Amino acid sequence: MTQTAGSPRVVLLGATGFVGSAVLRELARRPVRVRAVARHAAPVPGDARADIETLTVDLTEPGAMAAAVADADAVIHSVAYIKGSTTWRVEDGDTAAERVNVGLVRDLLDALRARGSGQKPAGVLFTGAASQVGPVTKELVDGSEPDAPKGEYDRQKLAGERLVLDASAAGEIQGASLRLPTVFGLGPTSTAADKGVVATMTRRALAGDPLTMWHDGTVRRDLLYIDDAAGALVTALDHLPALAGRHWVLGTGRGEPLGEVFRTVAELVATRTGKPRAPVVTVRPPAHAELADFRSLVIDSSAFRWITGWRPQVPLSVALQKTVAALAGSAEP
Repeated sequence: MTQTAGSPRVVLLGATGFVGSAVLRELARRPVRVRAVARHAAPVPGDARADIETLTVDLTEPGAMAAAVADADAVIHSVAYIKGSTTWRVEDGDTAAERVNVGLVRDLLDALRARGSGQKPAGVLFTGAASQVGPVTKELVDGSEPDAPKGEYDRQKLAGERLVLDASAAGEIQGASLRLPTVFGLGPTSTAADKGVVATMTRRALAGDPLTMWHDGTVRRDLLYIDDAAGALVTALDHLPALAGRHWVLGTGRGEPLGEVFRTVAELVATRTGKPRAPVVTVRPPAHAELADFRSLVIDSSAFRWITGWRPQVPLSVALQKTVAALAGSAEP
């Protein structure tokens, strides 16, 4: 496309994942050049304004990362390790997860360093997790808290983030991390499955199965719709000089009691299908439950908002309706 000639090259790693695919849809609206990198071919929006190139490659293979980011002006690292088909949890000693969550960050930084000192340092945006802070005793976090992650996933994400921030401090890149809260949602343009707790409970309600909680339902979570999360990541590219060198937390600033959220999901599904409302019940926590699963977590993202002007746009009620409609449609014969 002639409108993108000479425009920045944005390399999106993990372009077919839940977060990455939404970021690709957001980037597609911009007059930029995008290289969408994933193990499977990324679907290109038909109305894309961007010049989008797809690269299908296993980034864990030798030399793959260097080829993917060779001419990048900016890189969004949204590669995720998903064990099986449903969970992001990582067991201690899971070397496959470490290779993806930490090893690929090392590969990325090594590839950018190898380009030589004559080029302007590339921008690198790392997708972290709000849970990296660990099971804090206070409910509202703003990113200033000391990190003390307990789970292996959070430890690995923190290790990857620190690699990016250390490289930024050394002047090798212009890097920042955006820590995402509980991100959820599907809509009519979604191209990747949501495997998080909201979608899981929606699928259970559609199947008529109980929606299960490991607590009494009063535990609160900051729930951010996927399109708002993608918007934040793309907006951050415009403000990397101001954001570089530290992590930033994202969220709506509201804590939603999970019991109420699950009951709303059950009611929306019942209204849509005409079937009895699935029950919401408390069950015994599984052995892999972590302390953070029983602590409320709400995000104060005012620092990020002040710099970028970003604000969540999709109300929870609308986001839940969109998610139920999308999953109900995919479940229809």
